Amino acid sequence: MDLGIKDKVVVVMASSKGLGKATAREFAKEGATVLISSRDEEALQATAEEIKQHSGNDNVHYRVCDMSNEEDIASLFQFAGEKFGRIDILINNTGGPKAGGFDDVTDSDWHTAFDRNLLSYIRASRAVLPYMKEQQFGRIINISSSSTKEVIDGLILSNTFRAGMVGFSKTLAREVAKDNILVNTIGPGRISTDRLEELDQISAENQNVSIEEIVARRKGQIPIGRYGKPEEFAKIVVFLASSANSYMTGQSLVIDGGSLKAL
Repeated sequence: MDLGIKDKVVVVMASSKGLGKATAREFAKEGATVLISSRDEEALQATAEEIKQHSGNDNVHYRVCDMSNEEDIASLFQFAGEKFGRIDILINNTGGPKAGGFDDVTDSDWHTAFDRNLLSYIRASRAVLPYMKEQQFGRIINISSSSTKEVIDGLILSNTFRAGMVGFSKTLAREVAKDNILVNTIGPGRISTDRLEELDQISAENQNVSIEEIVARRKGQIPIGRYGKPEEFAKIVVFLASSANSYMTGQSLVIDGGSLKAL
């Protein structure tokens, strides 16, 4: 299947590691021009070189951007517009907010999570829409969490702002569909990343058991019987962001190996 991605300009947020990195790599393999970003320039440079070598695509660029910083986001998309002249695909992504229940988080934690995990997606989307409307083509994918379908105990900040993201995505999708701009939300279940390892470690400490026991329990709750691979998640993101997807918009999907029981 021709995904129609070759030579498209793709911006992948928070992409020096984890799901963002895997997604950027899959786009590069399809021949896209890819701009990756994160707060760590050294990590970005190493990731860009790794993606180039892995994909055989030299059109991989990087730019430092803190997703919680309004000026950084504006600067990133100004750079992209000036360098490439267009932006076809935006992958909104950022690290998960602080773990904890209601009594564990402060007003400052709530504000930080709002800025980083919801407002940043809104700002990035606002920045790319003029390009997409002019082109009469665009794809926005908002990477969220399985908590959009089933809340996760001990992650009150994620449960709150990921749900807000779905509302934002659905509303925006309806407003911009007339311009051939499709907006979807995709949530990872238990995909092997540093974030998942961090959460498993927290669970092990809270329950006073080994992390190996936690991992074994978690895998036992997944019908496929294992954690997902970042590249498995990324391939679905790439398809939904491609020209091959021409009719699905406003949807909230979860890639979880069948673990959620919610309809």
